Amino acid sequence: MKIDSRIVGDIHFLDCSGKITLGEGTMTVRTTVGNILKGGGKKIVLNLADVIYIDSSGVGELVSTYTTVAKHGGQLKLLSLTKKIREVLEITKLLTVFQVYDTEPATVASFS
Repeated sequence: MKIDSRIVGDIHFLDCSGKITLGEGTMTVRTTVGNILKGGGKKIVLNLADVIYIDSSGVGELVSTYTTVAKHGGQLKLLSLTKKIREVLEITKLLTVFQVYDTEPATVASFS
C-alpha cells in the first residue's frame, strides 16, 4: 500500500495504490489521515483509482477513518472507485454513508 499526498487549495488528496488489507495497508491509511488531522486539515479525499484490492479489514478502516475525520469536524470523501470496490461498498450498504465522486473537479466542487 502506497499513499501519495497532495493539496489542492485546502483539500488533502490521498492517492492510494496497492492493497488496503489488514496490517500495513490499514495502518498506512490511519497514520496518513491522523497526521493530516493533527496538522489541522479538515477536507480529505481518498483517491482509490489505483487500489487493486480491499479486504474486510480495509473496509473497516475506511469506516473508522470516516468516523475519526467526522469527530474532528472534517469531511472524508472517496474518489474514483474501481468496479470491485464499488461493488463491495454497495453490498455492505456503505455507498449510502460515503460521498463518492468520479472526477477530481466534482470532488473539489463538493466541498464549497
